Amino acid sequence: MAVVLAWRGRIGLFKRGRHVGHDAGLWHCITGFLEDGNHVHAQALLKLFESTGISVAELVDFRPGPVLDLPDTRGGRWRAHTFRAETERKKLRLSWEYDACRWVRPRSVVRFDGQAAWLRAVLAAVGAVA
Repeated sequence: MAVVLAWRGRIGLFKRGRHVGHDAGLWHCITGFLEDGNHVHAQALLKLFESTGISVAELVDFRPGPVLDLPDTRGGRWRAHTFRAETERKKLRLSWEYDACRWVRPRSVVRFDGQAAWLRAVLAAVGAVA
C-alpha cells in the first residue's frame, strides 16, 4: 500500500533509510505490505502511525485512491492500494525506515531529485499532483 500524507497543502516526502532493503536513499510516500488477515484500510492507518507517529485522531481526512499496478526496481510488479491522508500536525516521529521528511509544495515535486520511480504515479492517483 502507499499512503500520501499532506499538511497544509504540502506533500510529505520521506527519505528511505540506508538500512532498509529496498529503495534506500530514495524519496517515498509511506509504503508497506498488506499483512495476512488485515484489511487494507486498517493496515494503511497502522503503517502511517508506525512510520510517522500520526494517529487516526490526528487525521483531518483519510481516503482511498485507486489500486495501481506499478513496476518494481527488481523487475517485478507491485499492486499498490493508494490512500491520501491529511493532518494538521507538522512535526513527525519517523520510524527507523526513514531518515528524513520534507513538506513539499505540489508544484515543486517535479524538481525534487532522488524520488522512487513510481512516486509520481502514486501522487497523481490520489490527486496530490496534476
